[in-house]
Parts: sequence; structure tokens; C-alpha cells
Amino acid sequence: MPAVPARLGRRGLAIGIDIGGTKVAAGVVDAHGEVLAELARPTPATDPRMVEEAIMGLVSEFEASYRIWSVGIGAAGWMDQSGSTVLFSPHLAWRNEPLRKNLEYKLRRRVMVVNDADAAGWAEWRFGAGRGESRLVCVTLGTGIGGSLISNGMVERGRYGVAGEYGHQIIVPQGHRCECGNRGCWEQYASGNALGREGRELARANSPVAQDLLRAVGGDPDAITGALVTKRAAEGDPTCVELVQDVGHWLGMGLANLAAALDPGRFVIGGGLSGAGDLLLQPTQASFQRHLTGRGFRPAAPISMAQFGARAGMVGAADMARISARSGTRGTRPARSGT
Repeated sequence: MPAVPARLGRRGLAIGIDIGGTKVAAGVVDAHGEVLAELARPTPATDPRMVEEAIMGLVSEFEASYRIWSVGIGAAGWMDQSGSTVLFSPHLAWRNEPLRKNLEYKLRRRVMVVNDADAAGWAEWRFGAGRGESRLVCVTLGTGIGGSLISNGMVERGRYGVAGEYGHQIIVPQGHRCECGNRGCWEQYASGNALGREGRELARANSPVAQDLLRAVGGDPDAITGALVTKRAAEGDPTCVELVQDVGHWLGMGLANLAAALDPGRFVIGGGLSGAGDLLLQPTQASFQRHLTGRGFRPAAPISMAQFGARAGMVGAADMARISARSGTRGTRPARSGT
């Protein structure tokens, strides 16, 4: 291996890899949460071995230029308490998948595997919009909805390790079918996938208000995605603005449910859909206030957009792995750590 330039060999560099339903995003992250380099690959969602191969390729590419101390994986799935097995993923082909063991064998190094939303929440608590908050709830909006609770500097995973699956609270009984097997889950109404689905349905109905959106995809409704609707909303397309506002309505309703159950000091909204900024935040806040239990007679937790946006998962996974390597543990709950 060629000598690593001194500027790339600073102590504490870690690789964070965020495995989502559509994209594997990876970055080299320093001890202050700064992303020094990043890469992305499409997620081979139907083949667990191909996901591992994608991770190996990303790690190898980074190691050619950086001296890496630890590797952290944020996986879009339900982890067991030890962080060794992905029990289930609604959007990927993991079923009782021994992901940590497989990756450690292939990479020939220790690896930390955590839930991707936990990683995102950790990044925002350590370095971002929730920094220092004693009870932080982070909600990530991507292919689905992930969630995490950071309480007094600890990631709370519940008795069996599968807490934080906020996207699968049933918000519309007998509503849209969800990949998890139920109907009416929150993520079917307030995720990037939901935004894209609503855009496609509007276009397929050949609605007059969808004509500009249809032209943007060459008349092919199947090409409409949540990312495209978000982009066009930011550019001022009134139909796309309306679709984002509808997502904000559902998002605020779900956050009000979480406030009733968890009573956090702050909500942070991350994931790809957080790129909509105020177009999403304002209707979310209005809906949250409208649906909050005991509204007017209780404190209402503020809602912020994630500082790291879609990068939060990679930053958090890297930092959790760094702390784990320093402490000699690989569990899913990093010890409290200062910056």
C-alpha cells in the first residue's frame, strides 16, 4: 500500500457507510464530524451478498488514500441488541442477516453495525441540530421513515434492540399497504416514497395540474420520484409544493403522536426529504401544533431540520464506530462522549 500523505493520516479518521433502500452512501469522517470525502453506489436491494460487495469496494477505495481507524455501518433495518444481526428490513433483502460477521470476515477488520436512523440521530446529537439536547428524537425521511431516541447521551434501543421504528406506527387504519406487512403505516404517507407515489398517481390521472411535472419526465409517470418532486417544489412548481405540504401534514401528525409517547425536548428531521427545508418544515409545524395532545397547556418540542441532512447517517455511523473502537466495545449504544 502506498504511503499515506500526512494530511490524510490524521488520527481518528473513520469510514461511515449509510445503507438505504436505494443508495449506499459512504464517507471518510474526522473526529469533529467533518466529511473529508464521500462516495455513493446504488443499493442492490435484492441481494445481501451484493450489498456486502458494494461496502467492500467503498472501503477499499477510501483505504487507498486515507489511514482509517474504524468502520461504522448504518443499516436500514431492525437490529438485534448486540448489533450483530439485521433481523428484518422492509426495503432490503435482510432476514436474520449476520451482517457484522460477514463484513468483518470480508474486510478483515472490526466493524460496528447500527440502525441507520440511530446513526443519523447520533450525528445530530453530537455535532448538529440536536447538539446537547438531553432527550432528542430524530426522524429520517427517505425510502421509508426511520427514527431514533438519544436520551442523556445514550442511544435508546429498547429491550430487544428494535425501538425507534416510528415509521411503522399505524396512522391510517386499513390504509396503504406497507412493505412491513401492515397497512396504513406512517411511512406510507410521510416519506420520500410516499411523495413520489402521490406525484405518480396525480400524473397517471392526467390531472391538468400535473402537466408540468409530466413534461419534466418526458411524459413517463413512472419516472417521477420523491427526489424529483422535492427538487421541483424548491424551484417553485406549485403542484409539487402542494405535494410536499401534504407530506408535511402527515409528518406533523405523526410527530404529535411521538410527543405524546416520548416527550422529547426537540425533534430533528433528517434524510433526503429534509432537503425541502421550509417547504416541508412549515406545514409540519402547523400540523404538529394542531394535533398535539394537550395543546396550549403543555410545552411543545421545537422541530428542526437536520444540520447534516442526508449525510447524517454516514457521520453518525463513523463517530459511533470511532467511539466503539476507543472503548473496545461493539454494542449498539455508545457510551456518552464529549466532542
